[in-house]
Amino acid sequence: MRDNHCKLIERGPAQVWTEAFPIGNGRLGGMIFGGIRNERIQLNEDSLWYGGPKGNDNHTSSEKLEEIRRLLKDGRPKEAEKLALLHMTNAPHYFGPYQPLGDLFIQVEGADNALNYQRELNIQTGVASIDYQVGTTQYHRDIFSSAVDHVVVIHLTASKPAALSITARMSRRPFEGDIKRESFDILTMQGQAGEGGVRYAAVLQAVVDGGEILVVGNYLDIRHANSITLIMAAQTSFRCKDPYQEALRQAEGAASIPFAELKRRHVSDHRQLFDRVKLELKGDDEEQLVQCPTSERLTNYRLGRVDRGLEVLFYQYGRYLLIASSRPGSLPANLQGIWNESFTPPWESDFHLNINLQMNYWIAEVGNLAECHEPLFDFVDRLLVNGRQTAKNLYGAKGFVAHTMTNLWADSGIFGAFTTSNIWPTGGAWIALHFWEHYRYNGSESFLRERAYPVLKEAALFFLDYLIEDSYGHLVTSPSLSPENSYITEGGEKGSLCYGPSMDSQIIYALFSACIEAAELLEHDRHLQEQWAEVRSRLPKPQVGRYGQLMEWSIDYEEAEPGHRHISHLFALHPGEQIVPHRMPELGAAARRTLERRLEHGGGHTGWSQAWIANFWSRLGDGDKVYSSLQNLLSKAVHPNLFGDHPPFQIDANFGGAAAIQEMLLQSHAGEIHLLPALPLEWSTGRVTGLRARGGFTLDMEWSQGRLLEAKIRSIREDTCVIYSDIPIEILDSHDELISVELVDKRYLFKVPVGVTYRIRLKSNSSNN
Repeated sequence: MRDNHCKLIERGPAQVWTEAFPIGNGRLGGMIFGGIRNERIQLNEDSLWYGGPKGNDNHTSSEKLEEIRRLLKDGRPKEAEKLALLHMTNAPHYFGPYQPLGDLFIQVEGADNALNYQRELNIQTGVASIDYQVGTTQYHRDIFSSAVDHVVVIHLTASKPAALSITARMSRRPFEGDIKRESFDILTMQGQAGEGGVRYAAVLQAVVDGGEILVVGNYLDIRHANSITLIMAAQTSFRCKDPYQEALRQAEGAASIPFAELKRRHVSDHRQLFDRVKLELKGDDEEQLVQCPTSERLTNYRLGRVDRGLEVLFYQYGRYLLIASSRPGSLPANLQGIWNESFTPPWESDFHLNINLQMNYWIAEVGNLAECHEPLFDFVDRLLVNGRQTAKNLYGAKGFVAHTMTNLWADSGIFGAFTTSNIWPTGGAWIALHFWEHYRYNGSESFLRERAYPVLKEAALFFLDYLIEDSYGHLVTSPSLSPENSYITEGGEKGSLCYGPSMDSQIIYALFSACIEAAELLEHDRHLQEQWAEVRSRLPKPQVGRYGQLMEWSIDYEEAEPGHRHISHLFALHPGEQIVPHRMPELGAAARRTLERRLEHGGGHTGWSQAWIANFWSRLGDGDKVYSSLQNLLSKAVHPNLFGDHPPFQIDANFGGAAAIQEMLLQSHAGEIHLLPALPLEWSTGRVTGLRARGGFTLDMEWSQGRLLEAKIRSIREDTCVIYSDIPIEILDSHDELISVELVDKRYLFKVPVGVTYRIRLKSNSSNN
């Protein structure tokens, strides 16, 4: 993959936040505007949330639970919803939001009448740069957020000696806290984010070559320098007993390292993750297009211009954003990753468990960024502790439960005043399944035993207590909902709260299946294995409704909004695997009809929803429909800096769209690997390296004219590989000798020794017809 396919380029500074370029080290993020005379770098620290933990589970819930269930069974959702809001939701309804750390403003003297301006973000190196010329002097800036040294670094140079004079200041207006001088070259800011909230500290240190430096009032004042390096460190009391001293230590430590070494360390660390996957697509006018401003390419794309490089860039940008917002030791990526300029962001910029947080991590394993998954596991470990108490307080149940919204403090109760979204007890179960997925890709028995199984088990224990029998003898959740949709009862009443929504049954099916398999592997809990299997057999199975669609609720209700953005009842298709279309054509057809109906009624109108739709089409093996969804995403739901748009900005469209591209090229669910399962006609020629499959496999693939030329497969553990292919294939060892395979119903079974690369190709007499 060319470096040019890894750059966002603009010919002018950002005018609005969604034109700025994001940098991040998982914990500390910045948005680079690239101003010539006045630079703004908007800053975030991932643990700077307003206010403290809320807890406050509503203890009157268990008294009203049976009455709420009875009302739902009697078809009286409005009465049930009123009781649920009064007796089940937290007080206060909402927790505090994720907030900005503030801004770094840099005023540059002598920067008038600049020429030849270029602003870049190189996502392969994780470095943003600004170049321009004033007279005969060339000015250059490099800006990055280092995970190695825990700081944001801004380096300014000029082609002439003593040509740099700047002032720099920090601001968190209107909540600036205390700004003061620490020493002749250090400016600090500290405060507290509301009552009970974290204490925060930011430190700005300058290192100059030549010239002079002073701290005057709220400013760093630097005169006639040859080069300037600004070091920004920040910490909060969420991680540090004394965030001020820790931020000071990190800034001073980084300032003692020459800039060239800071940059080398950062780039090496970033590329160690980023370079694992490369994607190339053959397209027209490639060389001319990669030099164009990204916003111009996006505009032309919307007008119908072919730009394969932009599609590749969008994919790799998703991987870049995950690296930048989710690193070991950080919090998981929230609704905006780590980038947020508002003190009152939409939906508190929280962790949403009814699709958004999960979607953020769909690219992690396949995209060879397994380490970036770790912050999610650390967070869920804390969520589990609170969720045990909530399960007991709200439902009198064992195990742990989490609902739709959570925050820095991993609060697990029912927040919000909207019954279309908040009273949903399945968020913890869905997020727990990410532990199982991580195990399926790496096969670490220690991770399964010590991290994954305890979380999965407690999520499943909750549902053993919470499920109730419906009038058909099925075991269902109640109360619950189908996120964030509404239905019309036979009596004409609109409702959202219900019993037995399809998504719940599908998630619980996946959860119990994971628990049974994990317990068998670990030789644990034989009695629970039997109990889970018996309960799983009584869960409602996916059913086909009156329009040929998959039913969203246990009753085939009419939808209040047929084009709703959530398509929760297709969880069994993706990311679940209860529906495998080539094995279950009737359910596959119903899933397809569900998507068609949603789209016919205006569905897919938000960025993340269109991204999920693309993943559904991938699982259905429809490359043309996937590509159409990808085009819609890029044409209608992407900002000039390629941030996804809900609207407003929400990062899950970036992660979900990138995941869909991976699913087009490689799938490995339901115990079998599919090579190029949903390749669109427009991507007829290309190559990809470094994608991972369940079972511990890594694959490289090359294709031409829509046909696989060759795939290479490696394994981190000797396990049976199963490749499903409609077209006959053959597998060769490192000596180009055919290996022996077992062929059963288009499934090719063989073992891949550790440290060995096998090659897969179509048989010479094969065709796509």
